[in-house]
Amino acid sequence: MGYLDGLQAYLSQNYHRSAFDEALSSKTPLKLHLHGHRTLRATVIENLTYDIKVRTPEPGEEVIPKIEIKCLYPNDLSEAAGLDIKLDKKIEALDLEPLPAPKDRSHIKNKSLFPLMREKKVLFFTLREGEILRGIVTDFNRYEIILHMKGGLPITILRHGVYDLRDKQGRCYLKSFQETRKDWEKSPLFITEPADPS
Repeated sequence: MGYLDGLQAYLSQNYHRSAFDEALSSKTPLKLHLHGHRTLRATVIENLTYDIKVRTPEPGEEVIPKIEIKCLYPNDLSEAAGLDIKLDKKIEALDLEPLPAPKDRSHIKNKSLFPLMREKKVLFFTLREGEILRGIVTDFNRYEIILHMKGGLPITILRHGVYDLRDKQGRCYLKSFQETRKDWEKSPLFITEPADPS
């Protein structure tokens, strides 16, 4: 038995944050990547439980289900960010739909993300329509993972939009793989609890 030093303190401080709340507060225009390879420039005007209400150049206001959003970033970085988004044609050809039921999604354990973030590992996130995002995790919360790509460009990935997560060596960090491999136990952050003398 053991634990990751600093993980619980990190979750207590960050787990309930939301990119949509922050965008609503700052009124920062966003570039949203939606299912169907649709992109949208929008400003969040209301953060609802399962949807966001946004203002767009055309047609005006729109309600977007959060499950349809794969990733987002500040609109003024959209040209540079778009250059680094590659596409896996094999995953795209699977024609995967959004997954409303959490039990069906590709989960990533917080215990896996935390050491990867602290150790600044270069990671490859593949989204459900084949987009590949390469970078270093700088933050995460219950529903989102913040990835800094080339040049420090911050992209918020919605956890429900993830298909796969691997490092440069091809090691998988999805829950389905890590439940048995437990790579977090190999991290210098992992502290083994002493055995109970009784």
